[in-house]
Amino acid sequence: MKVKLKKLNESAKIPTYGSEFSAGADLYACIEEDVVIRSGETAFIKTGLAMELENGYVALVYARSGLACKKGLAPANKVGVIDSDYRGEIMVALHNHSNMDQTVAIGERIAQMVITPYIKCEFEEASELADSVRGEGGFGSTGRK
Repeated sequence: MKVKLKKLNESAKIPTYGSEFSAGADLYACIEEDVVIRSGETAFIKTGLAMELENGYVALVYARSGLACKKGLAPANKVGVIDSDYRGEIMVALHNHSNMDQTVAIGERIAQMVITPYIKCEFEEASELADSVRGEGGFGSTGRK
């Protein structure tokens, strides 16, 4: 599948896959200078890219495990959703979960993007739902005996 990308900034980097079977493509910081994100705060980091996805597909933006584990930086909304009709700049709201200020460097890999199909549902209100073995058990209930 080919995805059209538009560079909004000459220094923007096209997303790359870390290995042959990587599901997520790395997104890069396209910033004029390093950005310091204070402990407990969030900063919007630009990628300098806009994209055109086919209808029926969505781009999901996830944390990069290395950045999250080593620096405590991960998307503030946990998973970013880029709909197929969005044509604006891809930005990542990076939140600093660590107890120290962290720096995002120019060109640093800041998140990973997975492009996947989705199913659009029609929601229908019902007065009753079919029974199931699990029933109403949630939040860890399946591990209880």
